Amino acid sequence: MAQADQLVFCPLGGLGEIGMNAALYGFGPERGRKWILVDCGVTFAGPEAPGVDLILPDLSFIEERRKDLLAIIITHAHEDHIGALAALWPKLRVPVWCTRFAAGLLETRKLNEPGAPKIPLHVAVPGVAYEFGPFSVEFIKMAHSIPESCGLAIRTPAGLVVHTGDWKIDDTPHVGWATDKARLEALGDEGVLAMVCDSTNVMRDGVSPGEADVAATLTELIRTAPGRVALTTFASNVARIRAVAEAAKACKREVVVVGRAMERVIDVARECGMLDDLPDFRSAQTYGYLPREKVVAILTGSQGEPRAALARIAEDEHPEIALSPGDRLIFSSRTIPGNEKAVGKIMNALSLQGVEIITDRSALVHVSGHPRREEMKRMYAWVRPKIAIPAHGEPLHLTEHVKLAKELGVPNVLLATNGDMIELSERGAAKIDDVQVSRVFQDGDLKIGAGEKTVPERRKLSFAGIVSVAIAIDDKGNIAGDLEVACMGMPSKTLDGDSFEDVVNDAVLDLVENMPKQRRRDPEGLRNAIERAVRGAVGEEWGKKPVVHALVIEV
Repeated sequence: MAQADQLVFCPLGGLGEIGMNAALYGFGPERGRKWILVDCGVTFAGPEAPGVDLILPDLSFIEERRKDLLAIIITHAHEDHIGALAALWPKLRVPVWCTRFAAGLLETRKLNEPGAPKIPLHVAVPGVAYEFGPFSVEFIKMAHSIPESCGLAIRTPAGLVVHTGDWKIDDTPHVGWATDKARLEALGDEGVLAMVCDSTNVMRDGVSPGEADVAATLTELIRTAPGRVALTTFASNVARIRAVAEAAKACKREVVVVGRAMERVIDVARECGMLDDLPDFRSAQTYGYLPREKVVAILTGSQGEPRAALARIAEDEHPEIALSPGDRLIFSSRTIPGNEKAVGKIMNALSLQGVEIITDRSALVHVSGHPRREEMKRMYAWVRPKIAIPAHGEPLHLTEHVKLAKELGVPNVLLATNGDMIELSERGAAKIDDVQVSRVFQDGDLKIGAGEKTVPERRKLSFAGIVSVAIAIDDKGNIAGDLEVACMGMPSKTLDGDSFEDVVNDAVLDLVENMPKQRRRDPEGLRNAIERAVRGAVGEEWGKKPVVHALVIEV
C-alpha cells in the first residue's frame, strides 16, 4: 500500500438525522481516490419546508469526482435508503448493486415512471464478494422491517469495515432472513478495523420483540373481531402483510388490498416467492360484496397521508371502502415524528364513527426494525471492531451510542456528522477534512437548493401573509387612478374594525402625498418606501409584519 493511500469514510446524509442516508467510502491518495457510495435516500419534509415533497442529499462533492466513483451500493429498499436514486443517479451514472427485492421495488416504483432514468441494476447475493477497484464488498444478511436488508463487509488494503445498514436481531422474521450471526462472528475473527452502526433505538433497553410475536397478536385480534378488520402498516413491511394474510386464512377471512403502494410491494414480494402458499388477495372493488365477518382489509396511509386509502376512508371519500360501527382498525405501524396530527385526525374521525382503534399502545401490533441496546451489545461482541462510528440517528442517539461503544471497550469511538471526512487506520479514526453538505428540496417537478430563498419565503408567508400593492404614477409624479391592494393570509379587520385594505391604502396615500414629486418619479425608490410604510402600518395594527410586494407603474 502506497504511503499516501488512505481509507476514508464521509457521510453526506444520515448522521445527525434519521433518513436521507448516503455515505461515501474512499481509498487511495487524496487526488486519485476511488469511491463507492452506500445508499441514496430521502427524508420527508415537515412543517419547516412548506410545499416541499421530499428532501434529498446534496451529492455535489461526489458529482465533481464522478470519474472516480465506482459503484452505488444499496443496503435495502426503504425510501430513506433508495428514494433519491432515480432523481440523483443521472449526475453520477455508475452501476447500482442491490438485492433482488430492492431491484424489483426500484423497477416497479421509481424506474417505471415517465422520464425515469435507465439505471443499470445488478442483483447482489449475500456471501459473495464483489470487486470495485480497491474495494471488495460482501453483502451480509440482516433482519429488518423490509425483506433482504443487508449490512456490508467492505474490504480494502487498509482494513475491513462493517457497515451495518438498518438491522435488528430477529430469529423468526416471518419473511426474509435472520441476521447472520455466524458470518458477523467470522468477520470479527478476521479482524474488523471499523464498524459504522445503526443508532436508532439506542435509547431503549432490552431486545426488540420479533415479527412472530406481532403475528400471534394479529391472529388473535382478527379471530375475535365481530365485524370487519382493517389494518394499516408500512407498505414495505412484507412480513406484516404475510402475517395478516396467514391470520386471515386461519380465520376464514378474505384479504382485500387497498392502495397502489401496497399493491406494488405485494407484486414484487410474490415474484420473489415471499407470499407463496397464500390465496390471491382481493381487489378493493370486491370489498362491498364480502360479508363483514369475512374480510380483512390491508390499507395504505399509516402515516396520515392525505390521499392514501385510510385518510379517504376517514373522510368518507373512498369510492369502494367504508368502515362501520363495530369494525376494528389496527394501526400496525409507528407514527413517524411530525405525522402525529395527521394520524390523530384519522383516529378521531373513525372513533366518532364507532370504529374500534387498536395501536401499539394497547397491543403488540408493531415492532421496530432497529436494534435496542442489548442487541447492539451482541453486535459489538460478534464484530469486535477497533473503531466505532455511530450512524443513522439524531445527535442524541449518536451521543448515547458513543457512550455505549466506549462502555463495551471499543478502543476508538468517534462522534461524526454529515460532511466529516474521517480517515480510518490502525492508528484509529480521525477527522481530516470537511466536505460541504447541504440538502436538495424536491419541489413539484423541480429540485431547488437549500440556499435558495424559496422555502424561507414560504415559511414567512405562512406566518404573516402577503400584501400586494399596485400604484400608477404619471410623468409629473401624481397618482394616476386608484390603488390596487390585495391582502392574503391576514385577518380581514383590525381591532377597531377597519379593513386591512384600508390600512394599506391610507399608508400608501399618506406616504406619497408627503413625498416630493421628484422622488415619486424614482420607481425603485418609491417601491422600497411603499413596502416599508405598509409593513410598518400593518405591523402597528396586527403585531405582525407581512411580506409586502409593491408594483410601481409609470404612465
